[in-house]
Amino acid sequence: MKEYKSLFNKLYTSLCLFANNYLENLEVSKDIVQDVFIKIWEDKIEFKNENTIKSYLYTSVKNKSLDYLKSKRVKTTDHFSIDEMEQLETEPFFLREVVILETSKIIEEAINTLPNRCAQVIRLSIKNYSNAEIAEELNLSVNTVKAQKKIAYKRLKPLLKDYFILIAFIFDAAN
Repeated sequence: MKEYKSLFNKLYTSLCLFANNYLENLEVSKDIVQDVFIKIWEDKIEFKNENTIKSYLYTSVKNKSLDYLKSKRVKTTDHFSIDEMEQLETEPFFLREVVILETSKIIEEAINTLPNRCAQVIRLSIKNYSNAEIAEELNLSVNTVKAQKKIAYKRLKPLLKDYFILIAFIFDAAN
């Protein structure tokens, strides 16, 4: 029971956001993720390692999300074109969304290790705020923003060095 709770706490938010990429409805996304967790708990499904668990959960959430989109209830209220449904069902879409969520989580965990002001500056920087906009938003000088960024990059670089390829992929996919 403890293992299921730990797994749920660790992956619930990411899986909800993942489902929401398909459904664009956070409440339905939460219901679907909860259904998947209930199923593994009721069926007492055991996994060899964390990668197996994640793969199973992401695939299950994707399939349940697609089933929901194909259901009669949704078809009568929301109209998805055949092309849109085919796009959502593709493996590249699925893999891209999983990588984006997992990488975002890694980056956020690294940012959380920074001092508060550095973390604030980096989060705004990731949202494409200019140094001047960050300075205005946080009531700092532009030079302070630059200094905080320098500190943040120096501390983040060793934490994220093993994830460089994933991070480059994410920023490339976003553009």
